[in-house]
Amino acid sequence: MKVLVLGAGVVGVTSAWYLARAGHAVEVVDRQPGAGLETSFANAGQVSFGYSSPWAAPGIPLKALKWMFARHSPLVIRPRLDPVQWSWMWQMLRNCTEAAYQTNKSRMVRVADYSRDALAALRAETGIEYDQRERGTVQIFRTQQQMDHIGDDLRVLEKYGVPFQLLDPAGCVAAEPALDLVRQKFVGGLRLPEDETGDAHIFTQRLAALCAAQGVVFRYGTSIDRILVEGGDISGVVTGAGTLTADRYLLALGSHSPRLLAPLGLKVPVYPVKGYSITVPVADANAAPASTVMDETYKIAITRLGDRIRVGGTAEIAGFDTRLHEERKQTLLHSVRDLYPQGGAYEQAKFWTGFRPMTPDGTPIIGPTKFPKLFLNTGHGTLGWTMSCGSGKLAADLVGGQRPNIEYADLALSRYDA
Repeated sequence: MKVLVLGAGVVGVTSAWYLARAGHAVEVVDRQPGAGLETSFANAGQVSFGYSSPWAAPGIPLKALKWMFARHSPLVIRPRLDPVQWSWMWQMLRNCTEAAYQTNKSRMVRVADYSRDALAALRAETGIEYDQRERGTVQIFRTQQQMDHIGDDLRVLEKYGVPFQLLDPAGCVAAEPALDLVRQKFVGGLRLPEDETGDAHIFTQRLAALCAAQGVVFRYGTSIDRILVEGGDISGVVTGAGTLTADRYLLALGSHSPRLLAPLGLKVPVYPVKGYSITVPVADANAAPASTVMDETYKIAITRLGDRIRVGGTAEIAGFDTRLHEERKQTLLHSVRDLYPQGGAYEQAKFWTGFRPMTPDGTPIIGPTKFPKLFLNTGHGTLGWTMSCGSGKLAADLVGGQRPNIEYADLALSRYDA
């Protein structure tokens, strides 16, 4: 069977890999000149199975109000005359209940757990390398108040069987030795030993090369203009290379998914939540992070990627605004310099921004649509890298008519019809 995959980010490429391994003829189309050049390009680098939680949670609306007045706020809302923005925020607020949080969390953990196993198997099969480290992640608490309010998080981790370690300052230093230089700046931490780190861009590019060796055809630098419907089903996709046809179509276009699906009558609540990162060379390996440290105060991730440090954070709700705002860079620099003052050559920081394709309930949209030939694998938010292999394998099974190894019905677009 021929499958046309729309999108060559980490989710599209992992989907192509599993489709090809299942014996399908696969073609991938992307407007960029290579794989992994948009959201997958310079994200925070976490493969965060243990942190797979929805942003919509009880207490978030009150926190959001407080953050709006903070200098180094993790959340920025730039209101627009855009009904899509307001509708998405309203839907997210409706998910800020305990019942919704538990439902959404269970779905996300299911996909993340599946993805952890799939990534490990893929790595063992191919030997792929991507500056990965399997040394866990540490969430740093700067205040006792933060430490005292993690009871709910710990109960969630226990409920879903996620291993964790609650650390005092000495334990934080044992996990991240460079923090000994700033031991007075934190009171403790939470370590998730099964989490990993790695460069999503390098992974995506190298997996794309492995896909090509399996016969996958990549059409880079090719616009995806519209999806054609005939006789109640998909008949082709109009692209810069002409109209492409296949037996099945898998859309993995992240934040750009709604634009193509809306003309088909498919309302996909995926919004481009803007994130920022800086990448700096390691100046002193002994003073740099060993894996990933999450700065709880500023909601910023600081990750070691080979001879580089990647610092990522901020949730900016501003539509498709690609401007690089200097104040966001200063927030990232403030956090990493404060915790790793000697670790990086910060004057050489490379500043980047990208769009996280967020659903209002946090869960990705994976599965069929009302069109028998069209399937979706989109809306992974901040967890596209974390969930890529699991969602790619799941989508490949669904496209190919195979029964997946995990429950999947509540991940499909149809959950929003309820």
